[in-house]
Amino acid sequence: MNIETTRFGKIEIDDNLIFDFVEPIIGYDQHRKFVFIEHNEQSAFKWLQSIDAPELAFPVTSPAFFNIDYQFEIPTEKAEEIGLTSVESLISVNIVTIPSINPQKATVNLLAPIIINATNKKGMQLILSNSNFQVKYPLFEGKA
Repeated sequence: MNIETTRFGKIEIDDNLIFDFVEPIIGYDQHRKFVFIEHNEQSAFKWLQSIDAPELAFPVTSPAFFNIDYQFEIPTEKAEEIGLTSVESLISVNIVTIPSINPQKATVNLLAPIIINATNKKGMQLILSNSNFQVKYPLFEGKA
């Protein structure tokens, strides 16, 4: 399948790698189909690109890449919504905000991870309750 994107132009993607969000990313209710795009294989970041909206793509990363101690529990009803039965099938990433003026001030949203069942390709943005995680956790603390 070919899709048009604002950042990467026209790209070919494998239909089997499209994720269907059973619950949308906050503020983007009408966008439910996404795919990961690797802009650079060595990068800590990927793009979560909308299939339907060429301009909609979120930079995402794994907190582990930045040595952030990050663990959370997925409520049973949320796991059931995406058909998740084992941790081995879980893909978890977090949305990053990168200021264009000073990329060293980038933050990661630890309060609302993106969770995806790799087996059936269903996903959602999970809002963690009873959590002390921040929406804007600095990625490069003390390096700016």
